[in-house]
Amino acid sequence: MKTRDMNRDWIATARTLSEALPYLQRYTDAIVVIKLGGHAMGSDEAMDTFARDVVLMQQVGVNPVIVHGGGPMINQMLDKLDIKSEFVNGKRITDEATMEVVEMVLSGRVNKRIVQAINAQGGKAVGLSGKDAGMITCDPASPDLGLVGDPTEINIDFLHTLFNDDAIPVIAPLGAGRNGETYNINGDTAAGAIAAALKADRLLLLTDIDGVRDAEGHVVTELTPGQIRQMTADGVIAGGMIPKTETALAAIAGGVRAVVILDGRAPNATLLELFTEHGAGSLIRAR
Repeated sequence: MKTRDMNRDWIATARTLSEALPYLQRYTDAIVVIKLGGHAMGSDEAMDTFARDVVLMQQVGVNPVIVHGGGPMINQMLDKLDIKSEFVNGKRITDEATMEVVEMVLSGRVNKRIVQAINAQGGKAVGLSGKDAGMITCDPASPDLGLVGDPTEINIDFLHTLFNDDAIPVIAPLGAGRNGETYNINGDTAAGAIAAALKADRLLLLTDIDGVRDAEGHVVTELTPGQIRQMTADGVIAGGMIPKTETALAAIAGGVRAVVILDGRAPNATLLELFTEHGAGSLIRAR
């Protein structure tokens, strides 16, 4: 006969699960769009942890949608093929040769790696790009940027079909032009547009920083759109944080209930945000 003393860690785990109940109930049938990028994609261990969290989210009733980037992988392939890449205001100029590489890397290597990681954890992920099922129609973002697009029309019918089949969409940020062109879309922009079209409960922007910081350098845990605009005008929000907060504001204006900017390097960051009282990162929503 085996005997076992109750371990404090076991008790803490049980308490955590018990305390998560109201949040599990809160997100039943909710749509959560996750923009995956940065270091969260950088190692097999990080990818496996992320995939396990996504499968758990679905298991407890959430409908997750993954939209991913892949800039570093694109750069590696362009260097390998000796294709020069130029940028304007931080955005890649995408000519036809570059577009071929972008589509190959995003829809191929990066997308399928995420799909395989989720499926290995027991999920049923389906890899897509915005070109599939007419999901994202684009207009040119700027003549200076070539084949870089801004989403103008989002067709979410196929995503609801996948939800009904308990599948997890994994979407590469590519779209189709009105004349059959393929457009490269900023990953945050694509995630925000899809989240708005779905009227998602949450858009989680996984980054390499732990949230929006105030003038003293402290992470602000909750913000309104008005506060975001004021902090941007004051120069407190600057640099690479501006595109993310602009994505958040556009998503909220489009019907997303709340956007969270959080550190994708932190273990189980998405679970901490959704299923604990303290959350993670900076939550932006209208009051």
